[in-house]
Amino acid sequence: MFIRRRYYWIFVLPALIFLTIVIVIPFIIGIYYSFTNSNGITGSWIGFRNYQLLLGDHNFLESIWLTLVFSLLSVVGINVIALCFALLVTRKNNRLNKLLRTIFFVPNLIGGILLGFIWQFIFIQVFGALGNLFHWSFLNGWLSTPATGLWGLVILFWWQMSGYVMLIYISFLNAIPRNTIESAALDGANSWQTFWGIKIPQLAPAFTISLFLTLANSFKLYEQNLALTNGGPYRSTEMIAMNIYNTAFINYQQGYAQAAGVFLFIFVALLSFAQLYFSRKGE
Repeated sequence: MFIRRRYYWIFVLPALIFLTIVIVIPFIIGIYYSFTNSNGITGSWIGFRNYQLLLGDHNFLESIWLTLVFSLLSVVGINVIALCFALLVTRKNNRLNKLLRTIFFVPNLIGGILLGFIWQFIFIQVFGALGNLFHWSFLNGWLSTPATGLWGLVILFWWQMSGYVMLIYISFLNAIPRNTIESAALDGANSWQTFWGIKIPQLAPAFTISLFLTLANSFKLYEQNLALTNGGPYRSTEMIAMNIYNTAFINYQQGYAQAAGVFLFIFVALLSFAQLYFSRKGE
């Protein structure tokens, strides 16, 4: 037993040391700097002053609200699309299943910056050409207004994340006993009744995992925001991650940005715990 424990710690200890150096220590240092007026080089202790300023910062509060709206649209849209994809590629006797899985998952492999530039080209060039061709004015200047700019980010995130979340739903759909579905069919249940009466209850744990992942990732979105709109027009699509980055590395308000980061961490943690609690309770 002692030897087994020794080998266990030999394998685990390097990972723990790495996580401590890369995540735990910087996190603690960041909390300390959130109580200072640091500009990245010098700074002094100012207590809770940064946190008090956050509550009156219009740009910060606007970015929080924008991120909440974006997260709601993203979480609902991604999970609906991913579930539809999963149902499509788990149909029996469909020779295209493997090809469709690959096609749906590939966008998740593309980096955030490249993904943003791809969709910037689509929204500006392709949408503009279609708008001029068919005289659809709503397609012109898609990224130049706050409303359509936000929807551009939402569509991009749907396209990127749906294939990844699809894999989670596929794994749970494949775990549903086939004889249960066949028994329901013998009892006269149609496809819609089978879906709501058997598949949806069995997918409850998948909903918990998928909601958590999409919620957490939507609050961390930065690269796509930078490449697609860069927060424009007039900071109307500047989400919270970009707001924190700009505050720290463009305005050189490191202490204030750290306070915003700590606030975001606590907010997302509470939101995620609440989501996990109610989701697991629903299971």
